[in-house]
Amino acid sequence: MISLFIEEVIQYGFFQKALLTGVAVGIVCGVIGCFIVLRGLALMGDAISHAILPGVAISYMLGINFFVGAAIVGLIAAFGIGFINQNSIVKNDASIGIVFSLFFAVGVLLIAKAKTAIDLTQILFGNVLTVSDTDRSMTLIIGALVLILVFVFYKELVLTSFDPVMAEASGMKVGLIHYLLMLMLTLVTVVSLQTVGVVLVVSLLITPASTAYLLTYRMSTMIFLSALIGAVSAIVGLFFSFSFNLSSGPSIVVVATVFFILAFLFAPRRGLIAKYL
Repeated sequence: MISLFIEEVIQYGFFQKALLTGVAVGIVCGVIGCFIVLRGLALMGDAISHAILPGVAISYMLGINFFVGAAIVGLIAAFGIGFINQNSIVKNDASIGIVFSLFFAVGVLLIAKAKTAIDLTQILFGNVLTVSDTDRSMTLIIGALVLILVFVFYKELVLTSFDPVMAEASGMKVGLIHYLLMLMLTLVTVVSLQTVGVVLVVSLLITPASTAYLLTYRMSTMIFLSALIGAVSAIVGLFFSFSFNLSSGPSIVVVATVFFILAFLFAPRRGLIAKYL
């Protein structure tokens, strides 16, 4: 079965595009996911992944690439959450819930208006096997941009994630770094649409990073392991999707979750078994 999968990858161009796109998304989600997990912003990732739905629907209605509409609406949602949180006594989780539910509701209304339910369903749940050359190129470009930003601002991202008070005392623009992370989170969410869809993208952001968090105490190692787990999850998920005729997005998510369960049970120091022993 594995040899047949390899033959299909070598023989068919769409399989090569799917594999390349899936691995790229797994890596970039794994990297950004580490900062999201450390900052306790898992709900923020879920909110943005659902809030971009109106942008996807509008893009289809206007006949433009969904990357454009999704990115713009995602950024509006992220900055809207931050604006409410900073200018009122409303707590962060409440502001996330307000903006997330509004944007998602508008997206559902626009989907009903846009008469392209099949395509939009693929966006909701992902289908990396149908990725186009343009989408693949856009994914690689945005993914590379996000990784470059992480490399350039690595020190600031790490310090503000672990100790924002100290970072601010040392002169760092903590708010600016936060919005930079929200920008990268939005971009990563958008490029993940074709792979795992709006509904499941939060899993690819959070699960590999949480798995890596159980396995190491070093930030650099955590980022490397998270990216590796994300990439391997994409490859193995596509293998099971091909072998058993399953949806690609859910298959990738299930594989990533299996890795987390293994780490949760057998991690050397933080695993459940190690704690009891």
